Amino acid sequence: MNTEAPNRNSMLPFIWISAVGLLIFLIAPLVVSMFMVRVLQLFFLSVGLAVSWSILGGFSGYWSFGHTLFIGVGAFVGGNLASALGSDWSPLGILFTCMTAGGVASALLALILAYPLLRLRGIYFAIAMLGLAELMSELASNIDVVGGAMGLMTPDIVPEKLNPAVFYYYLFLVMGVIILLIAARIKYSRFGYGLTSIREDEDTAKMLGVPTERYKITAMVISCGLVGILGVLYGFSLGYFTAPSVFRVDFSLNMILHNLIGGIGTLMGPIIGAGIMIFLTQVVLGNLLNLHVMITGLLVIIIVLLAPAGILGTVKKRIQTRRLEKKPKVFDDE
Repeated sequence: MNTEAPNRNSMLPFIWISAVGLLIFLIAPLVVSMFMVRVLQLFFLSVGLAVSWSILGGFSGYWSFGHTLFIGVGAFVGGNLASALGSDWSPLGILFTCMTAGGVASALLALILAYPLLRLRGIYFAIAMLGLAELMSELASNIDVVGGAMGLMTPDIVPEKLNPAVFYYYLFLVMGVIILLIAARIKYSRFGYGLTSIREDEDTAKMLGVPTERYKITAMVISCGLVGILGVLYGFSLGYFTAPSVFRVDFSLNMILHNLIGGIGTLMGPIIGAGIMIFLTQVVLGNLLNLHVMITGLLVIIIVLLAPAGILGTVKKRIQTRRLEKKPKVFDDE
């Protein structure tokens, strides 16, 4: 396995595409409708969640079906803390304090769960995470102190004369960029290559000296902490939420789905997957509510069957195949 950082020239296309895309997204609210602003806001949230999930599921191969657990934990920690802080704090001070608290709480919970859960592999780890997410959802709904049954009202932190949709649009955009930069830093580091070796063959990686336990725990803590921060931001964007609205199983499934469609273990894969699915579900199929789930399921099946390695993996494979076909064939003299 190549452990060297990618060549700077090979990263130039990615850098240019990212810079142009960021510029377009920065000016988009000035030229598109409010409906598209809300669609793009959901896209940024989905990208942040999918890339955060990929740090654990994509890089190390430990697929979690229960990352919605940390969305809910972050939202409830942030919501309860915001109520406790009161009106003496500035709106942005409340937001960033709650985001920090939600991220730290999610990371600490992940640290507590990591050691026993990461001893499981494959489907056993995935199902264990799903079970914990459902358990936490029930606890949040039935413990009065948490406020899950009655719901939590988050404070209005949007500055005056600014549309709330635009305000949260830029917040989700900034968080998406930060999470993407963190994931890129991890992927092209010794830590990232160690996670890749764990994904490919954990037992061999351990024999070769990779600190597999420490790397897995670190990846889970970072991944869940980032999801917890997004959970706080998502709860604030709703204004009012209950346990079912933040402990949503479809969040976890969408994180996996976006990575599968775009390409597991890549940086651009979750972005491509989220872009395709958000466009299909919110724009193309937005008015077909009765057929929405069925058509979405059929599209997912078709995409996975035609591109089992994800869109990026399939494109890369075809490029390599064409390069091999263009190479001159040398035949030995008979």
